[in-house]
Order: sequence, then C-alpha cells, then structure tokens
Amino acid sequence: MPTRIEQLFGRLKDQKRAALIAYVTAGDPSPDRTPQIVAALERGGVDLIELGVPFSDPIADGPVIQAGAERALKAGTTLRKVLEMARTIRKTSEIPILLFTYLNPAMRYGFENLGRDTKAAGIDGCLLTDLSVEEAAPYVESMRKAGLDTVFLAAPTSTPERLKLVAQFSTGFVYLVSRTGVTGERTALSNTLEPLLASMRTVTTLPLAAGFGISTPEQAGVVARVADGVVVGSALVRMIGENASDARLEAFARSLREGMDR
Repeated sequence: MPTRIEQLFGRLKDQKRAALIAYVTAGDPSPDRTPQIVAALERGGVDLIELGVPFSDPIADGPVIQAGAERALKAGTTLRKVLEMARTIRKTSEIPILLFTYLNPAMRYGFENLGRDTKAAGIDGCLLTDLSVEEAAPYVESMRKAGLDTVFLAAPTSTPERLKLVAQFSTGFVYLVSRTGVTGERTALSNTLEPLLASMRTVTTLPLAAGFGISTPEQAGVVARVADGVVVGSALVRMIGENASDARLEAFARSLREGMDR
C-alpha cells in the first residue's frame, strides 16, 4: 500500500507540478496551536508537512528554527506530545506528514516504539537529521516494518558512495540540502543545487525535494522548475514567532504555491 507521501508525488508528477513542503516546529508557540497552523498552510496550498520535534541540541538548525524549538520546549512539547498533535491533525486532514527529528530523541523513544506509535498517529514517514546513513540499517528496518517512509538528506558535500546509500535507504523522496551550513532564509539560491540534483538522479528515481534557504515565491519558483519538491521552513517559523495569524500564514503559503505554478 503506497504511503500518502508516495501517492502525493505520483499525483503531482502526473500534473507536472512540484510539491510545496512546509517545515513547522511542533508545539511552537503551543501544542494547541500547531494543528491550526497546519490547517492554514494546507488551505494555502502546502502539499506535505514536515513536523519538527523540538530538540535542545540541534546541529543543522539555524537561529530562527532554534528559537522556535526553544519556544516549543518551554511550552512543554515532547515527542509524545508531537504524536498527539499528529493525531489531532489526522482528525480533519489527509495531508502527508513527515516526522522531522534527531537521533537522540528517537533512540530514547526506541526505534520499534517510534515506528509503531508514529504510524498509529497517522504520520507517513520519518527523517532523522543527524543519523549517518552508514549506520542507518537498524532504524530503517524498524520504520519499514511499521510501513513508514524513511527520508534521508543528501548535501553538496556528499560523496558518490554516500549518495548511493541515501538512494538505497530512502523511500518517499530524498531531501536535498541546497547549500552547506545550517537552515535559514537567504537572499539568493545556492549554485550547488543543480549539480547535486544531477548527481542524485544518476542513482535514484525517487522524487527529489530541495530545502535550506528557500524563503520567497521567486526562489520557490526557480527550485520548482528543477526539483520535484520545494521545502520552506525558516520563513514560516519566523512568522510563527511573530504570532502570525492563520490568514497571514495561509496567504504566505498561497504566494509560494503561486510562485511555483507560474
């Protein structure tokens, strides 16, 4: 049975459109607010939600997403509460959800427990930001057993051998880090994305989604012409930190979608 993520990319491929993927820090600014934010983004045209588990010691997150995680942790957000938020979202939505977390919380929870409970909460896949793909086999086995997609990161610095492993262990799609460094809004796109896309396409037929530094409709439109998905995170987390209304979040998502569809 294909996951919601696989079904989404299959549908969008037929439509010749790229997926708009939104990263949201779960529990920011409060656990009750997250399902409302997801609903607003879906109304604005977001196709897939990356539901981020706040973590106190991130390595890939820039200052904006770190601040969002701090707000979420202060609000009492835990991995279990993130799964509860997913269950709430599932009561009214079938939008694909990717759990976005770090290795430490996943190991503390237990891979088998995480796979079982994540699937039961209505989540479709997992991405562990700091899990080395060379050491991913036990985690992947547990997730696949639960029927979850496993998404891995490929970066401009990834070796050809690592790209092959990313292709081997990924299902659903591959997340391409469009630039080195941490997440954050940028005024210009990196020139490393297209070579990375070309390299990744030699080793996999999976959809390729690009993130890190995409924050405007114009940038989203450029990436949508070469990739199968566009990930926007820091710009949204910044707006959430500014207590943006549902209407403002929906309008921003719609502007991104319109930029991609031009």
